Amino acid sequence: MKIAVLNGSPKGQISVTLQYVSVLQRKSPEIEFQIFDVAQKIKKLEKDDKFFGEIISQIAAADAVLWAFPLYFFLVSSQYKRFIELIFERNSTSAFRGKPVAVLTTSIKFFDHTAHNYLRDICGDLEMKFFGSYSADMYDLFKSKERHRLSLFGQMFIQAIKDDCGTIVSAKRLTNEAVVYEPALLPPIDTDGKKVLIVVDDFAGSLNLRPMLDNFQKAFSPTATLMQIKDIDIQGGCLGCMQCGIDNSCVYQGKDGFIDFFNEQIKSADILFFAGAIHDRFLSSKWKCFFDRSFFNGHIPVLEGKQIGFVITGSFSQLFNLREILEAYADMQHANLVGFVSDDMGSSQEINDALQGISANAVMYSKNGYTQPQKFYGVGGTKIFRDAVFGKLRIVFQADDKYYKKNGFYNFPNNNYKWRLINSAIVSLTKIPFIRREFVKRMKVEMIKPFGKILAKINPRE
Repeated sequence: MKIAVLNGSPKGQISVTLQYVSVLQRKSPEIEFQIFDVAQKIKKLEKDDKFFGEIISQIAAADAVLWAFPLYFFLVSSQYKRFIELIFERNSTSAFRGKPVAVLTTSIKFFDHTAHNYLRDICGDLEMKFFGSYSADMYDLFKSKERHRLSLFGQMFIQAIKDDCGTIVSAKRLTNEAVVYEPALLPPIDTDGKKVLIVVDDFAGSLNLRPMLDNFQKAFSPTATLMQIKDIDIQGGCLGCMQCGIDNSCVYQGKDGFIDFFNEQIKSADILFFAGAIHDRFLSSKWKCFFDRSFFNGHIPVLEGKQIGFVITGSFSQLFNLREILEAYADMQHANLVGFVSDDMGSSQEINDALQGISANAVMYSKNGYTQPQKFYGVGGTKIFRDAVFGKLRIVFQADDKYYKKNGFYNFPNNNYKWRLINSAIVSLTKIPFIRREFVKRMKVEMIKPFGKILAKINPRE
């Protein structure tokens, strides 16, 4: 039996994820695991049709497929994303059709579920027999319990291949419900000196994107700045070298134009709109490259306080996973999510109304310095990074550690000694039956009592 392992690490063989694949190899020596470094070799795959064809032929000859990759910014790396796009662009889907498939990832468990959702649905679009996915913490291999769990997953996958069973039905195919957009003049809104920047990946491949953005630009006075990612000198995707973790200095510094673009344009804008067309079940690999390369900032919320919105063409209303990723992106940046406009949301009139509304809200929020409170995405995600950087990854992410210390990110609840003492005392007292009864009786009232003092201080004229 032969399993084609599609390695999604830009680092190729020097990959943490492949160490987990090695466990499966060692546990099943009778199985041939054929590893293809498709992310690392993406430029050659793009330029050399013969090389791409050879890889696809070997995948077609395999008995099953294993997508194995490290998480990159909520998803797969841009290089891996581009490989997936090439499969569809070059009509190579037949090599995957009907094959058993599984997904193996390594991460620190930050939005691993969105990456798994994406690959599961891609496998559905490829008409593969999806067995399941496995999300490993990058240090799980050092725990005997987790090694056993991984081995068990591999054994069950191999057995499912032999038995031709264990298929999980994936999401439904996407349908195109977009209208042909007809712009209507939008009354321009005075930005009051706020800088509005619209960033789009590429107008090609979307009938509605250019007329929507041309009209949207004019909804601001002065007219918003519009820039295309394709016009920026970007030499390649994030390499996963982690050099930026030390001092936010990227290996591409001085070699292409992305860092200057991000620092001079993105960071200086007050209002940001990101626009693009759906490619498979995400935005394009150009957009994925933008997000990945912005990691030279580490886990520092460099867009804090900015207004962020999205204008998207394609089947966006059917892609709940993509919406979750984009909402989480804004929340993790401590930015204010203004909202989404897509060309599948209704008629041209409804689209124009939405564009008008999102532009007006963005300016209003910016003028008032408003940022909504963080939700689960931002609070939970920040705590995952906080714990990881404070622990084993502090050596790697020294710039994050410095920022976290300065800005109070290390706000561990167990450092609040006052409440530790109060909790211990009350927990001990509630073990006495009559005190426990009185505690339960008064608990609801006591919970709201402190709020009365705060409400009494509020001045309606302020």
